[in-house]
Formats: sequence, C-alpha cells, structure tokens
Amino acid sequence: MVNLLESIQIGKDRMLNFDPCCVSYFTKGEYILLGGSDKQVSLFTKDGVRLGTIGEQSSWVWTCKVKPDSNYVAVGCQDGTISFYQLIFSTVHGLYKDRYAYRDSMTDVIVQHLITEQKVRIKGRQLVKKIAIYKNRLAIQMPEKILIYELYSDDSSDMYYRVKEEIVKKFECNLLVVCSNHIILCQEKRLQCLLFSGIKEREWLMESLIRYIKVIGGPPGREGLLVGLKNGQILKIFVDNVFPIVLLKQSTAVRCLDMSASRNKLAVVDENDTCLVYDIHTKELLFQEPNANSVAWNTQCEDMLCFSGGGYLNIKASNFPVHQQKLQGFVVGYNGSKIFCLHGFSMSAVEVPQSAPMYQYLERKMFKEAYQIACLGVTDTDWKELAMEALEGLEFETAKKAFTRVRDLRYLELISSIEERKKHGENNNELFLPDVYAYQGKFHEAAKLYKKSGREDLALEMYSDLRMFDYAKDFLGSEDPKDTKMLIKNQADWAKNINEPKAAVEMYLSAGEHMKAIEISGDHGWVDVLIEIARKLDKAEREPLSKCAFYFKKLDNPGYAAETYMKIGDLKALVHLHVETHRWEEAFALSEKHPEFKDDVYVPYAQWLAENDRFEEAQKAFHKAGRQSEAVRVLQQLTHNAVVESRFNDAAYYYWMLSMQCLDIAQENEQQKTEMLQKFHHFQHLAEIYHAYHPIQRYTEEPFSTHSPETLFNISRFLLHSLTKETFLGISKVNILFALAKQSKALGAYKLARHAYDKLQGLHIPARFQKSIELGSLTIRSKPFHDSEELVPLCYRCSTNNPLLNNLGNVCINCRQPFVFSASSYEVLHLVEFYLEDGITDEEAVALIDLEAPKLNKRENKCQEMMSDNAQSLRLDDSTDIIEDDDPFTAKLSFEQGGSEFVPVIVNRAVLQSMSRRDVLIKRWPKPLRWQYYRSLLPDASITMCPSCFQMFHTEDYELLVLQHNCCPFCRRRIDESNQ
Repeated sequence: MVNLLESIQIGKDRMLNFDPCCVSYFTKGEYILLGGSDKQVSLFTKDGVRLGTIGEQSSWVWTCKVKPDSNYVAVGCQDGTISFYQLIFSTVHGLYKDRYAYRDSMTDVIVQHLITEQKVRIKGRQLVKKIAIYKNRLAIQMPEKILIYELYSDDSSDMYYRVKEEIVKKFECNLLVVCSNHIILCQEKRLQCLLFSGIKEREWLMESLIRYIKVIGGPPGREGLLVGLKNGQILKIFVDNVFPIVLLKQSTAVRCLDMSASRNKLAVVDENDTCLVYDIHTKELLFQEPNANSVAWNTQCEDMLCFSGGGYLNIKASNFPVHQQKLQGFVVGYNGSKIFCLHGFSMSAVEVPQSAPMYQYLERKMFKEAYQIACLGVTDTDWKELAMEALEGLEFETAKKAFTRVRDLRYLELISSIEERKKHGENNNELFLPDVYAYQGKFHEAAKLYKKSGREDLALEMYSDLRMFDYAKDFLGSEDPKDTKMLIKNQADWAKNINEPKAAVEMYLSAGEHMKAIEISGDHGWVDVLIEIARKLDKAEREPLSKCAFYFKKLDNPGYAAETYMKIGDLKALVHLHVETHRWEEAFALSEKHPEFKDDVYVPYAQWLAENDRFEEAQKAFHKAGRQSEAVRVLQQLTHNAVVESRFNDAAYYYWMLSMQCLDIAQENEQQKTEMLQKFHHFQHLAEIYHAYHPIQRYTEEPFSTHSPETLFNISRFLLHSLTKETFLGISKVNILFALAKQSKALGAYKLARHAYDKLQGLHIPARFQKSIELGSLTIRSKPFHDSEELVPLCYRCSTNNPLLNNLGNVCINCRQPFVFSASSYEVLHLVEFYLEDGITDEEAVALIDLEAPKLNKRENKCQEMMSDNAQSLRLDDSTDIIEDDDPFTAKLSFEQGGSEFVPVIVNRAVLQSMSRRDVLIKRWPKPLRWQYYRSLLPDASITMCPSCFQMFHTEDYELLVLQHNCCPFCRRRIDESNQ
C-alpha cells in the first residue's frame, strides 16, 4: 500500500498465490476485495490479512465493485458472467458477568469491563471465528488454532491478559465455551471437552441439536454447563462427569437459558418468544411472559429477572406484574441495578432504578424483600418511603437500616427509644404506632390511637409539647388536678418562649410554680411583682423567698431583701447583704447581737477598708475580727510602703503596731510565744530607729527644720550608735553622717565632726551633698581637734563622762548601763533601770513602793506626782542638790570597776520600800513580758512616760508635742482615749 501524496509505502508486502486482476475497497477502506486468476473474490483486511472467500467463479475474475454505502458486491468474470453478493458480518462475542469480549476489525478482540468502562485490545493476525470468556480465562478461536489467555492477577478490576496456552489445530464448531482448565466445543449434537493442551478428555452426544450453552460456575475443573436443545430438553453437564443431568423437558425449542443465583429457578426463552420460569426441584412452571427474546436473572437477588423483546425491557420481581420500559437490543446480563444489553454490535450497561419492584413489595408489606431490592439501587426518595412504610408497619429493623441509609437521625432516635422500651418488657404495638404518627406529624391520628389504648396522658403530653393547648384540654382527666396543673405550667412555658413574660408569670403563679415566676420577674426587673410574691408566700417556703431576696439585692433594693431575709429568719444571709451593700452600721449592730457573725462582718469590712486605702482602719478591723495573720500582713505591707515612700514617721508607727500585734499573738499562742517575742523586740527597735530617722530625713531633704541643732545632734549620735552592726531599708548613713557633721561643727564638737566627714569620704555621696561635704571637710581642719565639754553625755549611774563617739553604742563605756533617751530631744534622761530580786512579783513591788514615803534629806522637798490617763509625771518644785548618802538605792548603784560585762541594778524588798512612788517610773508591759522599773536620780527634772507605748519624754517637750498633734508623737494615742 502506497501513499500517493508522498510516495511512501505504509504497509507490508504480502505474497499472493495468483495473479490479481482487480482490487476494490469495502466499507470505507476497512477491508479490501481482491480477484484474479484464482477464479474467486477474496476479502482481505487493509493490512493484507486474508479473511475468507466471498464467491468462487468458473473463470478469472476481471472486476469487482462495491455498491456505495452498502454491503453488496458485484463481480465480473472472463466468461461474461456477473455475480451479485451480499456480505453479512456475524457478531462474535462472549460475556461472563461484567466482562464482555467481542471481535473488532475481524482480527482483534476487545475486552470491556462493563462496570468500570475499561477496555483492552488483543491484536491478532488472523480471522477471529469464536470468542469465549469465563472468570480469568479468555479463549479465541482462529482458523488454524485456539489461543487461551489468562489475567495477570486475581484483582476483579485487572484488565491485562497474557497467553496461557495455544492449541494449534483446526476445529469446526458452532459454539465455544471456556472453563478454568477446559474448553468446550459444540458441533451440532456433539459436545467435546478438551484440556488446554488440546487433548480431548470426554465427549457428550445429545438427542437433538444444541441451541444454547452457558457456564454456570463451579470449582475449577468441575464447572457446570447449562445446555438447551432444539427438542426442548434442558440439561446440566459437569465437565468432570460423562453423564448429563436432565433438568426438565418442554415441548418447544430452547432459544435462551439462565439459572437464578441460588440455582432454584430456571428461566427459558423458547422459539415462540415466551419466557417461562420453572422451579428446578419440582419442575413446576411458576409463570410465563410473552414477547421475550432473551432472559437474565439478577445475580444479587433471587426473585428478580429481566427479559427483553419487542423493543421493551421487562423487569419482574417474584409473582408481581411486569414493569416495562423501552429498550432496544438483547438482555444478556443483570447484576444489581445494572442490566447489560447488546444492541447491534455494541454492549452497554444500563442503570435501571429498582423503584417499581420495591413498591410492589411494599404494597404487600414485604419489607425485608423490599429492602433487598432497594439495596440494588433506588433513589433517596424511595429509601425514605421504604423507611416510613416499614416504620408504620412496625418493622423496626428494616426501618432502622433504611433511615441509616438516608441519615435521618431523628427517626433513628425514635427507633432506638422503641427498642429500649422493648428491652424493658414493653411489647404493646398499639403504643408504638401513635409514637410513629406523632413523629410524622399525624398528631390527631396519634391522639386517637393513644386514647384507644387508654393512654390519654400521652396525648395530653403530646399536645402540650406542641403548644396545642385547646386540643390538650379534651384529654384532661377531671379526677386528677395534676394534669390541669401540668397543662397550665406547659402553657406558661410556651408564653415565656414566645416572649409573653407577664402572661407567663400569671400562669406560673396559678400553677404554683413560684420559682419560675420569680425568675422571670427578677430577670425583667419587676420589683413590684417580686414584692407582691414575697409578701404572699409563707415563711416556710424558704427557697422562693431566698430567690426573691437575691433579685431584690441584684436590683439594688436592699431594704426589701433585708425584709425578706428577716421573714425567713436567715440572719447569715442578712449579714452578707449588709456587708455586700456596705451598710456597715447595720452589720455591726447585728454582729453585736449575734457574736457568731463577727468574722462575717469585720473581715469583709477590713478588706473593704484596705481596698479604699484606709489601711490603718483595715488593720484594726482584722485585729478585731481575730484575724491576726491578716492584720500583720496588712501592717507589713503598710510599713513597707511607708519606708519606700520615705514616710518614716508612719513607718515607725506601723512598726510599733506590728510589735504590739506580735505581743498579742504571743499572749494567745503558746507555741509561737518565743518567736513572737523576738519579733516584738525587733519591731520595737525598728520603730525607735525610724522614729528617730524621720527628723534627719526631713532635715536633709527640706530647706528648713523645726528641730534645734542640739536635737539633730543627739538624734544623729543615737542613730550612729544604733546602726553599728546592721542597716535598714530606707535609712541612709550619708544623711545621718551629714547631719552629724554639720551639727557637730556648729555646736563645737570638732573632733566628732572631723570623724563624720572622714566617714563620709568612704561612702557614695549624692551630687547635691558633694560640694558641701568637700567644703566642710576642708574647713573642719582649721578647727581644734577636740569636742566641747558641754556636749559630753553623763552616765547617771556611775557619773562617768562618755565620749561623743562611743564604740559600744548607746551604753556607758564604764558601767555598761544602757542610756535612756527622750523620744523627742534624744537627750540622755536621768533614769536608771533596776530589776527585782527573784521571788518579788510586779504587784508586790508596786505595793512596797507605795507602802510609805522614804526619808527626805535635810532640806524639805516639795514634790508632786501627777497621774492621769494620758501620762505619768514626776514634778519637784524645790530640789535638793544630792540625795542622802544613806539612800539604799544609791548603794546599789556601785559595781566593780573595769568589768566588761553589764551588771544590772537588782533591788530587794527593803530597797523597794525605801523608794518613793514619785521617783519611780514603771513600764507596765502586758504578759508575757515583765514590767520595767526606772528610778529618777535628778528629781529636779520632770519626766513623762506615755502609758501606751512607754516612751520617755521631758515633760515640757511632751506637753508641747501633744498640744501640736493632739496625740502621743510616737504611738499616736489620742489624749481623749482611755488607757487600754
């Protein structure tokens, strides 16, 4: 074959055994007609493969022509004869389930998967005469051989074939069938079984011509064949058995056969186009249908078959009427919802909905069979209809499966609830059906069934849930008021949901549902309604009354809330109400009457004070409530804040309060006694330090000071001697030394001033002091290196002059007696502390001191002791120069010179009795502390001691400070407070 445009040969050379005289294309170039000296016309493929002879002549063939657009061929011969032929191509194909194989281009085979629509072409070089397919086998018969193919794998979707065996032998047969290990050849009345090697294994000879043969499956090597004969006989043959089995015999010839999936029924199409269905076991004719040319059973459903004929597809389920639809062609297979139809030369898979047979089953209430049909393929609407019908028929298992298919959770919940009721022994179907009707919206039918079964209460509940109260009233039981109450309650719920709260409240009150009426009224802020409800309720109904009080409180009506709490006698709630509304006076009054609520009042009060920056009052409130730890915590925070903010006067006051708190805890808790007493002394010391540092800080920070140079000088010395070993937060040694240096220089203590300036050189000095300190360090060098004797402090015990700079601290360098300082001027007071001899109690000592006045010296003293709630004072109008030498206390002041240890003054009863009460000051500490006793050695100077903090002052200084501040400068005890 040559392409004329390019002169290129496009086909292979083929050898002919004659001289060709004519050539012609047939059917648009797919085939070639060739005639010549061999006296015949032959048909070739376009590739030159000879397919067969069209007609033989008596002389050479000189010409052959094809009638346009037809299959007619005209042939002219040498002897003048003209012949006219019609070429008809028969369909060569094979089908097994969803695999269909057919011939294409006379030499090729195409295998088509009818479900996946996959196709594979197997090319051949010879004419394909017969095709057979079975499972994973494919047999192709050619003129001189038979090829056996097999699938590469067992995968159901695999489409790749390979040659398994080749039988090189010419066979003449009408039908070809392939099995797992055999091929079956049919020739007229004879059946031959051959192995794939070509060896004939067995042979069957029939009584009549074989019209139809089909493999019906079986184990490999033992497959069964269904054979139909022209005489109407139908046989079953096993390839490993030489004896055929007669299934039945009918009077008409067999055209088509098929057996049901369970092999219980046989469908036959005879030569009269009648489809007949038999029971294989009983040989009974079940039914017959006309106008059939082919038949196929559904491979997934036992009772369904389809047959074609007269341009219609007929589907028959069980004994139901046939369902028809138009379809051209022959039915060759029926799998699920797919029908395989051969029309002309093409095979197609038609998707056929199974709705019609399903509804036929539903009409007869055959729900399980209908479900099996639906599984083959129906629409969602059909599934829903099946589910509803099965549910109404109380076939719950089928309904459950159908509703699961359409994913209807609502009905699945209904079925689940019915199944649970059945498990618990409820088997009354008359109650299940109205439930189904209610779910379907058939409420009146459901109500009638409820009433019929004697369950009017369920009808009442249903109508109540639907808010159909008019219908619900028809089912009220006159003898049971509970139903009426429930109906009113449900109606109230509905009124609430549709945003009719007023009506809902009235209905709830009518039904006795006070809580819900109160909640609605409270949520809408209807105080007047709440008042009316609260006053009508009995005091025994605590829960609704408490709810009323809750809403009164929420709606800012504490008066009504208090009234309600009083009505039910809930004093604790009343206390909490006063606390939450900050009505402290009422809360305090209530706690006075009922001490058990003391904590409930004072603790929140203290917290409220603390939140409002009233920390001192908060601390007192905590203390009053007995919450010592909270009181201490507040005080510690206050103290820390005061120190950080440089409010050292406040810090001293708070530390003094902390020390007293620790003393209170030591009194109450024996286990913490030692620890608390240590903290008491520590906090007392800190209070004295910060109280003294306050004037120094004010002096260094502010341009003017109200304190005299002597006072600042004494304070600086006191702080310097007190801070020899430790430092405290907020206290600056630079400020102390700076104040000491300036005041020492001004008062003539040049040696001490030089020491202070030298110390400052080793510290980090702020820029604002730098120039002043440098100048002072230079100018002090011009001053003499000694201190003014007027400034030197005197020890009143041993009469020793102590240096201004004392390495031992605030004690005498000779007798080690601690100095007692004035808490305002910080001068050394003429007091000596003494201790009681063992065995003398504080009460006995005071009694001995008060027993009688001591002997006076030669000149009469006019002494006056002043006692008041605010202070204890000792005043002498006319003084003597010295006390008599025979004073027993003076004798006790002696000690061993040069000793490094402090020897305290210890007095006995005789010495105490010789003392005058006017000369003794007593610090009356609460237990577990012992009292402290001080004897004045210079009666000409008056000393005042604060009865609260026990700090000592010169009387004139104390009175001035009290006039200025109206309280003690150290503990801030007001002068109008009684001594606690």
